[in-house]
Amino acid sequence: MIDWSRIGTVFLDMDGTLLDLYFDNHFWREHMPRRYAEYHGLDEAVARAHLDAHYERHAGTLNWYCLDFWTSELALDIVQLKQEVAHLIAVRPDVPAFLRALRDSGRRVVMVTNAHPKSLDLKMRETRLDPYFDALISSHQVGLPKEHPDFWQGLQAIEPFDRLRTLFVDDSLPVLESARAYGIAQLLAIANPDSRQAHKDCGPFDAITSFEAVMPPAG
Repeated sequence: MIDWSRIGTVFLDMDGTLLDLYFDNHFWREHMPRRYAEYHGLDEAVARAHLDAHYERHAGTLNWYCLDFWTSELALDIVQLKQEVAHLIAVRPDVPAFLRALRDSGRRVVMVTNAHPKSLDLKMRETRLDPYFDALISSHQVGLPKEHPDFWQGLQAIEPFDRLRTLFVDDSLPVLESARAYGIAQLLAIANPDSRQAHKDCGPFDAITSFEAVMPPAG
């Protein structure tokens, strides 16, 4: 599935790839509507419908991932609300061994996430995964979400890479399609980003449910 002899750089998404997406789904679909309803004195079903409309308007844009935007838009401290359920942040069980193997292989390992820097900071405090990485890059540094076709050129300015010798792993099919259009040679999808939901169809992309299937060779 992966030709490791042709890979010098590994780009890894965070949410749904290294971390169980259950936390994010629970936060935006359950915790946020509950707290928004409490704060604004609304029925929870009304609050959920209101938030869903907001989410739909900004899906796929940098705003969708921006905690500062949502704090302003909804008049709630989103970072504080995330901290209320931070105990649900979980590393996928196969990830630490995979990251250790990558580090030991000598390849450059970079997290490339759409997560806002404040969310990235929270999750690194909770998981302690950051020592495994040579760099942690948020799409907010580029100014475009990973779905955008110009994101990858912007990433080159921050983290130069050879697209023919790069592996990129993500759970988002639109993001993988964007990376494929840019010419990143080896792409891998995560078929089970949320441990409490059914596996998804990853279409044209090779997909895994565990990193154990693609461990790099030693040395």
